[in-house]
This record gives sequence, C-alpha cells and structure tokens, in this order.
Amino acid sequence: MPVFGLAAVWGGAASPEKAAAVVEGLGSLLPSAQSMQLMVAFRDEAGALEVKVEVPGYPRAAVERLGEEVRKSGGTFVELWRLPKAERDALRSRTLAGGTPFAGNEREQAAQELRQHLEALSARPPQPAAPAPASAPPAEAPPAPPPAPLASTGESYRAPEADPSEAPSSSGDETPRRARRFAVKLEMEFRTELDFVREHALNISNGGLFVRTAHRPPQDSVVTVDVKLPNGQRLQGEALVVHVVDAPYTGGVGLAFLSDDATFSATLDGYLASLVGEKA
Repeated sequence: MPVFGLAAVWGGAASPEKAAAVVEGLGSLLPSAQSMQLMVAFRDEAGALEVKVEVPGYPRAAVERLGEEVRKSGGTFVELWRLPKAERDALRSRTLAGGTPFAGNEREQAAQELRQHLEALSARPPQPAAPAPASAPPAEAPPAPPPAPLASTGESYRAPEADPSEAPSSSGDETPRRARRFAVKLEMEFRTELDFVREHALNISNGGLFVRTAHRPPQDSVVTVDVKLPNGQRLQGEALVVHVVDAPYTGGVGLAFLSDDATFSATLDGYLASLVGEKA
C-alpha cells in the first residue's frame, strides 16, 4: 500500500493550541489512513511535523482540509511526495532531521510536545534589529530563493504539479517547469487492482511519465509500474494517477512516481542524465 509524506512547520507566531489540535485530530482529518507515522522535530525558530500516511489512494479532499487547518493555526503545509527528491531530502535535512518518532496512536503525546515547544517560542522576547552599517557595502546579486519556503506564515507550499500529458517541446529546450521532460518510447507495464496493461511511456521526467493508453485508471488512484530502460535496468514502484486525458487517439494517463527508494531514484537520475547528454 502506498505511503504519502506530508509535513507542517510552525514558528513563534503560530497558535500553540491550534497547532496541537491539528496533530491530535489527524485521525479524523485523514479518516481513510490505514496507518500513520509521525515525526516531531524542534528548531530554535520552529517546530515541525512529518506524517507518513498509508492509504489505498490519494485522499485529495482530506489532505486539502488538513492543509487548511494547518494554515488556520499559523503554520505552513507541504505535500512532501510532490517535491523532487533533492528538494525533499534538503527539507528533511534542514527542518525535520533529528526528530522524535511517534506511532499513529501517540498523537496526543506528540501534540503536547509540539505545543510546549511553540509556547516557549512565543514567550521569547523579540530580537533587536541589527544596527545598520556605517557605509553600505557594494551591491550584490540577491541569493536564490530556497526550494521550499517554510517560514510560518500561514501559507501552504505545494510544488508545481507537473502535467505529464502535455507534449514536450520537440526542440528539447529548457522550460520554466520544475522537471524537464523528455520524449521517449519506453516499454512499460502498469497494474491496478483490476487490470494489467502493457503500453509505452511517451515522455518522462524525474517526477513521472505519461502513458498513452485506452485503460485509464481514475485520478488519485495508485498503480504499480515497471518501466524497461534501454540499458536493461528497470524502474519498478508505485505511481499516482495525477491526470487523465480522455481523447480517442491521444488520451492516456499522467503518472507521478511515489517511490522514495534510493535505488529507484539513482536509476531514474542516471537515465535522465543520459538523455541530457543525448540532447547536448
């Protein structure tokens, strides 16, 4: 059964009571969860929560309600599974590393520890502003923005959702999209509870792929994929149906990879790097 990663971050301006209520209420906010694992991490400037939820399909409406509750409490909500692996790993290293694990039935204890930390943050006196320098230093280029804005502003962060059904540029030029896609024709299989289908993937990125097929599982369902790469390696794991194109001859499904496995990521990254070399 697939596991989806979700996270929330609260700073000193957040409501400790409301943040704790979000954690305590995870069972009712995510009623279709078969199981969940919690990780609570504390930083000098924030408290963070990661939830790994095991569900048969993606509970989109429930996740949106959870995100809204996090925002109401003054936190920032992140759907971790949507992030490219490099960004997801960086976020975990920067914000969630060294946390305390809790089982799904230990939500009350996790909520209590989070509340105490946020109360301590909110009780701190404001830090004095740094004095302005006597003379302004030479202007420098502004730093690049972080991949995932996690200041506790009451906002929700979601990585731009790729549309795997959109045909890639025939020129191979870079686009503003997060994940560069490549036109391919890869043999693959995908399985649902009812169907076993052999097809060809028509484009691929580090986030997922598009399959032209008459067998179109519904959006938010999970399929098992097995993609045969030209070098003989295989990409095997679970994927989420994020887009369905109902057209007689060009229709199919866009699939987002769910695997958090290091071997899967290394195999995919190596194959995409070879495609970049071909396009150079």
